[in-house]
Amino acid sequence: MDDFFEKVAEHKTSQLPFVMYSKPNSDTVFGILQNNTILFEVTDFSEKGFVFASFDKSKMILIPENESKIIKTVFKNNSNFSIANNDSQHDNLAKISFENLVEKGINAIVAKAFKKVVLSRKEEVSLTDFNFIETFQNLIQLYPATFTYCFYHPKVGFWMGATPEQLLKASENTFETTALAGTQQANDTSTEIVWQQKEKDEQQYVTDFIVKRLQNVASQITVTKPYSLKAGAIWHIKTDISGVLNEESTLKEVVDLLHPTPAVCGLPKDKAMQFIVANENYNRTFYTGFLGELNSSLTSVTKSSDLFVNLRCMQIENDSAMLYMGCGITKESIPEKEWEESVNKSMTMKKVLWKAERLAPRSKI
Repeated sequence: MDDFFEKVAEHKTSQLPFVMYSKPNSDTVFGILQNNTILFEVTDFSEKGFVFASFDKSKMILIPENESKIIKTVFKNNSNFSIANNDSQHDNLAKISFENLVEKGINAIVAKAFKKVVLSRKEEVSLTDFNFIETFQNLIQLYPATFTYCFYHPKVGFWMGATPEQLLKASENTFETTALAGTQQANDTSTEIVWQQKEKDEQQYVTDFIVKRLQNVASQITVTKPYSLKAGAIWHIKTDISGVLNEESTLKEVVDLLHPTPAVCGLPKDKAMQFIVANENYNRTFYTGFLGELNSSLTSVTKSSDLFVNLRCMQIENDSAMLYMGCGITKESIPEKEWEESVNKSMTMKKVLWKAERLAPRSKI
């Protein structure tokens, strides 16, 4: 273990807050080690540090740079790193419960309650001799094109993940964001990705929502054509969106407009949110929230914010990992297919754990 990871491990042993993270396609890992256990929170987005926000934005935790030690290291990706497939058992009751939830969502869409809703489930797996440093390194090795992170605060919890979706990148008056939707399992024998109308519609919902919202705070908005993006063993449809913020627009305004996007909530947002809260039967907390650099100068010459949606993540509690998976539901959705998609997404974190741990899955909805 090099000096960087030793310092992080010692910090965790002392039960002090920290975050370590690596940006997409970067070999630099940053660590922000808070020197006390105070629970700082973001109030107006003028703060500087690393933000970790919940899905409903009721909690926006900050690890402030001015209260922390900043460290970094270079972690080279091992091109020979691989993990063999591992059989995974699934709880039939969990399958039935999730398919029933999806069916309920489809019925609400047919009844014109909303156009789309993102429904999720959680699954608990037990861990043996869990090593968070090795697990984080596995995340970087397996998913170099994602934002990988490990966040800990004794008053909040312990989370890790590898997310492919950027919420917002803003520097001075310019911004970049993405619309990410549609999911397809990677097939090594196929050279061409073919998207069905359901996935194309889902992606268009997300893109239209983001562009319409940004027109309130920005000008010169540029939208690329949709293209396929691979994140681990999953393909998505992605559209890049960029532009210039109006002079009077604030970072808080832009985040409030974008989060949560239809990619993690639904459309219209308020009605989809009400359905999620009433029917998922669990609290997402920080799953599908957002996280990342806030007004930081750690990775750029000028002060900038680089925020990501908290997808493909897990919460570590004692000897268990709680995994979270969600699926975009439209009127064309098929409950059994959505279950299969959620299983494929669960493999993102399970593969990381298989490298270092023996798992005994216990599904919980």
